[in-house]
Amino acid sequence: MITTLILVSAAFAAIALDGKVSPLRRWMDRVRGRFMVSPPAPVIVRDSGWQFVRCDDVDSFQEWLMRDEHGFPLKEGEIPSLGSHLLIELIGCDSKSLETEDSVATTMMDAARNSEATIVANSFHEFKPWGVSGAVIIQESHYTIHTWPEHRYAAVDLFYCGGTILVHEAVETLRERFKPERMKFLVVRRGLESEV
Repeated sequence: MITTLILVSAAFAAIALDGKVSPLRRWMDRVRGRFMVSPPAPVIVRDSGWQFVRCDDVDSFQEWLMRDEHGFPLKEGEIPSLGSHLLIELIGCDSKSLETEDSVATTMMDAARNSEATIVANSFHEFKPWGVSGAVIIQESHYTIHTWPEHRYAAVDLFYCGGTILVHEAVETLRERFKPERMKFLVVRRGLESEV
């Protein structure tokens, strides 16, 4: 069995013949596709008047966000709301990027700018020996962060309304700067139109 795997792996490594994809490569791609589990798509959860959209896969979440450039994509059966509160878990981050007020504030301000939010004010504080907390107040609501560099973890909230925020750009800025190994997302719809 191991010999077979080694031979198949060696053959698979020879991907192209004269610039063309080999028949073996095409066959391996088909086999691999049958056994690959697609990333979990965002899921809607409703509970006692609350509506949540949850996702533990950054690529699936980004794809969902990109369906509506303003970050308000509604899944089938979802009730429209006045705003969206995106909670992000950044796990396994580059700890240096989470340590200083300057680094964290710059990232959060850039996330707001890159998402085309209208910045009104900001406030950040560096704790000794660890961590930074801060907020960027935007006309469309607010972006906040709390960091635990010693755990390589950050909790970020992006609360936005008005339908003009390019929230996927804010998420990408956080991903590039903090370099998390893993991200988790939860969108809480605030002010469900059926209730307000």
